Amino acid sequence: MTPASTPPRVTLVGAGPGDPELLTIKAVKAIRRATVLLVDDLVGDGVLRYARRSARIVYVGKRGGCASTPQAFIHKLMIAEVRRGERVVRLKGGDPFVFGRGGEECDALRDAGIQADVISGLTAGIAGPAAVGIPVTDRRHTAGVAFVTGHAQDRACGEGGPDWQALARSRLTLVIYMGVARCRDIQRSLLDAGMDPDTPAAIISQACTPLQRPARCTLGGLADTLRREALPSPALLVIGDVVRAMSHEAVLARVAQCSSAA
Repeated sequence: MTPASTPPRVTLVGAGPGDPELLTIKAVKAIRRATVLLVDDLVGDGVLRYARRSARIVYVGKRGGCASTPQAFIHKLMIAEVRRGERVVRLKGGDPFVFGRGGEECDALRDAGIQADVISGLTAGIAGPAAVGIPVTDRRHTAGVAFVTGHAQDRACGEGGPDWQALARSRLTLVIYMGVARCRDIQRSLLDAGMDPDTPAAIISQACTPLQRPARCTLGGLADTLRREALPSPALLVIGDVVRAMSHEAVLARVAQCSSAA
């Protein structure tokens, strides 16, 4: 436990996309120091091997489209535990500030007079495409990348979700998180906005885990590919010319690696 003279603080730690070898050194040090870890559903199992045996691990699952622990309850739990003198780590999949509600949690802590420290993690939107040979930015194909949520009820994007027409016009690589449930709606919105149905696309299911499964297709065949291949959540949708870099060799090598690790 922390000494009484130490100001209360909670550390939000990005656990990366699943592979424990993609953790930062700073994240590992924070996990090892923690006496209480509040763990999201998407944190890879291997990440917790760095926790001390005496640490209390509390699972507070958060996953788009699934039953989740209420965010307000997580705020109260963080505050209560740190006020008891625990060294609290809020362990979040990917990066706390990329669709991780890290900003909301920092605000809640600061409103309670508690310092919030943030340790960045590698987000799946970069690591997942890279694992199958896709660079999300490449000056030969695009001027940039847009990370967006496919979850229509995300309040940060307003009631109607992302502006798919603006995204279609942007000619940026689109990396869509939490898009499986609404894949067909997203596909239709982008096609209605004038995006070429032959635009290269990829689906990366359970990126950077032993269960990773990628599929390559086009925007016009995106929803049908997702259904035919039965690719489960969490999955990333990647749309744009950069998908042309996704070599069959890279996909086959990754599938073989994941099969041997399973």
